Amino acid sequence: MDFTLVDLDDEHRALQQEIRTFLASIFTPDVFAEEHETGSGYNKKVYEELGARGWLYPEKPVEEGGAGFDLIAQRIMDLELFRQDARVMMMRGTSSLPLKAMRKYMPAEVADPILKDAVEGRVLVCLGYSEPDGGSDIANAKVRAVQDGDMWTINGSKMWTTGAHVSNYTFLVTRTDPDAPKHKGITMFLVPLDAPGVTIQAIRTFSGERTNIVYYEDVVIHDKYRVGGINDGWNVLHGPLDEEHSIGLDMSGGLTDLSIGAGFCRVLGKAINEVAEWAHKTSAPDGSSLTDDVQVRERLGAAMVEYEAGLCTPGPMGRVKASDALVKQAAALVDLMGPVGLLPLHTEGAFGEADTEYAHRFAQGTATYGGTVEVFRTIIANHVLGLPKPNYPGAKVFLAGKKK
Repeated sequence: MDFTLVDLDDEHRALQQEIRTFLASIFTPDVFAEEHETGSGYNKKVYEELGARGWLYPEKPVEEGGAGFDLIAQRIMDLELFRQDARVMMMRGTSSLPLKAMRKYMPAEVADPILKDAVEGRVLVCLGYSEPDGGSDIANAKVRAVQDGDMWTINGSKMWTTGAHVSNYTFLVTRTDPDAPKHKGITMFLVPLDAPGVTIQAIRTFSGERTNIVYYEDVVIHDKYRVGGINDGWNVLHGPLDEEHSIGLDMSGGLTDLSIGAGFCRVLGKAINEVAEWAHKTSAPDGSSLTDDVQVRERLGAAMVEYEAGLCTPGPMGRVKASDALVKQAAALVDLMGPVGLLPLHTEGAFGEADTEYAHRFAQGTATYGGTVEVFRTIIANHVLGLPKPNYPGAKVFLAGKKK
């Protein structure tokens, strides 16, 4: 692991200051108030203003709507967004995942205008993966797509489609051959969410974020919206899934977060800072500051160790470690603060920005976001450790019974 600091040249220092000043001008209190109210991970004005500068996806070439940033400039942008506590940027990460697959597998005349609008902040793409009874097994998709000439009719429902209510398209997993093995009968589509027959229903999470269930009732779309070959959807889906699960080589020269759970750790970091400030300002019965109490310092120290471990654990291992760290340490920090640690933002008596209370609520979903930690443990076992796929007792008997 290389801990060498990157020495910025004058050009990158100037860019850092320009980015910092611009972000401060667009991340206004009303933006955070809207996010607190809606939990959408999206703000139209912010996305379009970033997109107009090519800064929404700054790694993209200028001709594709980006800014052509080098790796150091990209890292500067990411860190400055984190500095702003940019929860409204959640949909940027989600929307980015299908873009490469769209460029690779769709006709250019269909994909190029959509991709340019996405990079410039005018279009969002959500992920139509999970289903109500499918759990984490994406390949077990039952949403049905039936072809009739140049048109397809889609029926079924998807669960946990975060951002569907603010997106223009969904990258949809469908079943096109129910008789084929489950990985062989899948086809991917880019479905316009304003198509007749699409109904989006809100699901409010414990953390305050909004996700959705999306119903498809005789939704008819043109074959031009198919992404890749018929029944070849699993190959199309591999790229976005591997990127989401952090499988593959680091192509950034070490200039991205080592852990794909770094975002979870940053939520924990804000809570740690808040509790440290609270302890400094709160007096013990003898009049001393709580920061003089060795047990308080030990708890804060333990949380910091877990925070650093979550940041320094690479790839899919970091995804599991960061979630575990946030769940356990957020609860410990709330316990340390007592009742005030349970008061949400804008509540009388709440401390600071109520980052500790938010961290505790947000933590509960991190074992599921982007695939459950059980999925990631399987990825670690198969792809990192090279272990064979599990053969659970009774599984063959159960499957044989289903075939009958």
